[in-house]
Amino acid sequence: MAIEKIRQVAGRALPLHGDNIDTDRIIPARFLRAITFEGLEKHLFEDDRQQLEAGGGRHPVWDPVYAGAAVLLVNANFGCGSSREHAPQAIRRSGIRAVVGESFSEIFFGNSVALGMPCATADAATVSALMQIVEHDPAVQVAVDLDRMLVAAGTATYPIGLPPGARDSFLEGTWDATGLLLDRFEEVEAVASRLPYLSGWGETRNTNH
Repeated sequence: MAIEKIRQVAGRALPLHGDNIDTDRIIPARFLRAITFEGLEKHLFEDDRQQLEAGGGRHPVWDPVYAGAAVLLVNANFGCGSSREHAPQAIRRSGIRAVVGESFSEIFFGNSVALGMPCATADAATVSALMQIVEHDPAVQVAVDLDRMLVAAGTATYPIGLPPGARDSFLEGTWDATGLLLDRFEEVEAVASRLPYLSGWGETRNTNH
């Protein structure tokens, strides 16, 4: 099965203010005991949400005004803290397909690439402008263009950044390492058959299946 090539992500956006938003806030630890990632999106920012709602507020991730958003706008050092892949999993399963922010934790960034969710960077002024545009008009379309390395919000256009290796993996459809292995599993088996320390691996696999 061919892996999706990601050249552009477009849709409504969701602004999330604050620097150093860590993975413990994105998905609290008590929700990590599940065997699969299914349903994680239901607990996205659960503690922040409860705290805000207790005071009569509303977390932007759960604000109906931004329902169906495909692009998440964040500030600096997003996804820092614990190295849990559950955080980008929860975000992507909520419908977000790309994130634009000032900077990202390295591990969060890598886990997002593995899910096909680009995390593009932009300077603070650009992120602030994007957030203001979206807050003024939540229905505005925001497009993250990896071909031209631009983000557009309505008629406004700004430059974005993405490491060349990550950008190429999206454009060429090579971001899913597991998918690539499964897609070319005959080659995996051929290599395994030539490795002395895996002698008999193919026979054992065929017997078990």
